[in-house]
Amino acid sequence: MTEKSQRLDLRIIRTRQLIENAFIDLLQEIELEKITVYKLAERATINRVTFYLHYRDIPDMIDKMAEEMSKNIKNILKAEIPEFTHSRGYRLVKLLEHLAENSKFYTVLLASNQIPVFTKHFINVMLEDITEKIGNQSANPIDSEFGVPADILLWYSASAFIGAITSWLRSDMSYTPKFLAKKLLILAPFASYDEVKTEPKS
Repeated sequence: MTEKSQRLDLRIIRTRQLIENAFIDLLQEIELEKITVYKLAERATINRVTFYLHYRDIPDMIDKMAEEMSKNIKNILKAEIPEFTHSRGYRLVKLLEHLAENSKFYTVLLASNQIPVFTKHFINVMLEDITEKIGNQSANPIDSEFGVPADILLWYSASAFIGAITSWLRSDMSYTPKFLAKKLLILAPFASYDEVKTEPKS
């Protein structure tokens, strides 16, 4: 990549960040239906032509923001794990730290339920991850002991996990990411005893 193209990429990233930040700010002030491209451009200190260079319209912007959110979360959940680090606990802490570092974004777009597409994308990513975790186990202990099928376990696990995270965001993150990760692993029906007992303390 040339120096010129790198500068161009950085400009694109900065401009989109300005637009997204303006969108989040406006969502805290007015209803989604009242947000226009003009208001977005004015808040982001850009002109409308610049907005249309990046997005077709506001729904297109929302879709792209949701896709980018999913991509970021997937990257965290699939990231390489440092040697001698507990894999599930490490990734969960990193995910919660990511949510905390971008708490305004996730509180407005996920915890507030103003735009369902973000919750839908988040649920789909977590369903994929939990499905993989359950699939990697030699047996489903809950199915064996209580007769709970894997799909019901999957639905329950994803919903409980996302519910806990959104409540955590709404409570202004009253627990640290490490503390919350440790407790969520204890509650997770697909977490083994070894996974729980080796989690780092906050």
